[in-house]
Amino acid sequence: MLRVDPGGDEEMMMMGIIKEEEDGEDSEEDEEDDYLLAATGEAGPEQHPPGRRGRRGREEKERTKVRERQRRAVTGRILAGLRRHGNYSLRVRADINEVVAALAREAGWVVLPDGTTFPSSSSSHSQVTPRPAMLVPVAAAAPPIPVSSSAAPAPQPLRSVVAVSPLAARPISRRAGHASSAYVAPPRAVPAEGTASPLLAVRVPRGEAEADDDDNAMDGGKQTGLATCPAPAVAPPRPPERDFAGTPYVPVYVMLPLNVVSLEGEVVDADALVGQLRVLKAAGVDGVMVDCWWGNVEAHRPQEYNWTGYRRLFHIIRELKLKLQVVMSFHECGGNVGDDVSIPLPDWVIEIGKSNPDIYFTDREGRRNTECLSWGIDKERVLQGRTAVEVYFDFMRSFRVEFDEYFEDGIISEIEVGLGACGELRYPSYAAKHGWKYPGIGEFQCYDRYLQKNLRRAAEARGHTIWARSPDNAGHYNSEPNNTGFFCDGGDYDSYYGRFFLNWYSQVLLDHADRVLMLARLAFEGSAIAVKVSGIHWWYKTASHAAELTAGFYNPCNRDGYAPIAQVLKKHGAALNFTCVELRTMDQHEVFPEALADPEGLVWQVLNAAWDAGIQVASENALPCYDRDGFNKTLENAKPRNDPDGRHLFGFTYLRLCSVLFERPNFMEFERFVKRMHGTINRSLAKQFSTCRRRLLVLHTYIYIQDILIG
Repeated sequence: MLRVDPGGDEEMMMMGIIKEEEDGEDSEEDEEDDYLLAATGEAGPEQHPPGRRGRRGREEKERTKVRERQRRAVTGRILAGLRRHGNYSLRVRADINEVVAALAREAGWVVLPDGTTFPSSSSSHSQVTPRPAMLVPVAAAAPPIPVSSSAAPAPQPLRSVVAVSPLAARPISRRAGHASSAYVAPPRAVPAEGTASPLLAVRVPRGEAEADDDDNAMDGGKQTGLATCPAPAVAPPRPPERDFAGTPYVPVYVMLPLNVVSLEGEVVDADALVGQLRVLKAAGVDGVMVDCWWGNVEAHRPQEYNWTGYRRLFHIIRELKLKLQVVMSFHECGGNVGDDVSIPLPDWVIEIGKSNPDIYFTDREGRRNTECLSWGIDKERVLQGRTAVEVYFDFMRSFRVEFDEYFEDGIISEIEVGLGACGELRYPSYAAKHGWKYPGIGEFQCYDRYLQKNLRRAAEARGHTIWARSPDNAGHYNSEPNNTGFFCDGGDYDSYYGRFFLNWYSQVLLDHADRVLMLARLAFEGSAIAVKVSGIHWWYKTASHAAELTAGFYNPCNRDGYAPIAQVLKKHGAALNFTCVELRTMDQHEVFPEALADPEGLVWQVLNAAWDAGIQVASENALPCYDRDGFNKTLENAKPRNDPDGRHLFGFTYLRLCSVLFERPNFMEFERFVKRMHGTINRSLAKQFSTCRRRLLVLHTYIYIQDILIG
């Protein structure tokens, strides 16, 4: 049995493991020596008497053991020194080959898994090889963490561009490829009567300062405890990063998977979820965001709500002492970017839609979009005697009554009210199911008979009945602005008719938000509510902002289309949650220059419109983000530098909880990002924090192992 003194240092633990390995291999060495002596053919009785042969064999074996112990002792001291002073993530039983390989890579050489070594300058592309993950020893019953199959991972490009949805048009950098990434394995919850071991292999996390050291190495050199080893210039030097110590605390939430609660009312893979949530809690995450799907809860009959699965989920979250942001999702899931499951609208609503398809948004060619209900039926009693806003109110009121204790205890910190497609305040103007592809301008969605009737009334009130029509020269889903008569420079969008139609189209959006938020304030009186607004950044650098116009945001270059939205939210005390804060304009121009996108300009406009209106602003990333550039861009938007009024975001929600987030390089970046959003750690303290955290984790893990072995 291996016993480790919890108070001993890392080198003593290393030597204890090496001693155990030696004892286990002595018998193998004896058998090998006997085999070698017999194979030489020198054991004949005429040449070597039995006594002499036996004495010589024992002496040779003793010398071999001494040499092996000396070699392993030296290796153990080297490994302990590199770990302690050089921040090398070498595994506990790494051999001398791995030590040499790590030093060679530090000196700028490339070492392949088969041992082939050559200067990095001989390769066609400069490369940086990630270090192998260091894992804590585990009990035999615990499943291993997925890591690279070889001790020295294959070289990976400094930045690997992976396929992403065109909506983002931003390369996602993961700092290490899938094949060589180690996982931060979230421990799985084990039932009280379960037989599975709760002890899993969990890496010893490294702190912010160590992550910074890795970046400094990429930038041209790194100071280790052994020597200063300049690395080849593989990228332009990274500019000094801003120190966020002492900045305002911005809470960080993480979105849970879309199908975390099944239609049957069960929490999907609850054990794995609990383990992941524990890791997030340890990283400092404040809470999680959950979608409450209308199609799951009120699935079969009107006003029959099944909250069973969400009650079980909320209980888990409360036990882990996490906060909750809950989304009232009155739209279907599936068919949009990032949707990996299908959750339709309630069955009884779909049945109504079969006989009356005008309850859905409709495009110019008559195609129905079943993702959400048309805003034209907000006040029409077409849903078995109820209007659409009454259906939404009944759903929200049922939720408030069902989970009253979670509101009273402060577990539910915010309710986000879904107001349109994807739960966002917008028309479903760029639906992939209708053939839209980035960066198409989309189409107007006002051709159902209820919105057409509304348009006729507006035209009659204006005194121009001829305007009771939608534009016929606005192109199609994948058109470009300058190829249409309506959106081109000097086009009809800025004519008298164009201004009338766009004013009406955007006013329908504002009226819908006003009606639903009024009822949401009644249902959730005293609780924080928010509205999500999508970041439509493509064609932002054109005069018409065509993609924003078709989505309902009347925001051409000569008008602020987001200030009226901010005023409606202010009227009802709602916060604004805006997307795409992690996107950079430069990346858009590199990948899709023809889109004339400007996410940075759009974010700046929306944030200032909300702040000028005096409402709170939160944000989330538009697409999965794992790289430091994306996180740094989010930080810049969350805490603007030198803002005279000290304005900042009041929360950030990360999209989304998944296995890729727990890959070691990705999770290290995410953990670092959380600390900087909290504003609690700077570079000078990060090293001390990292050292303390590593020592405590090693201590607790080995004590746990020892308790299990003894018990």
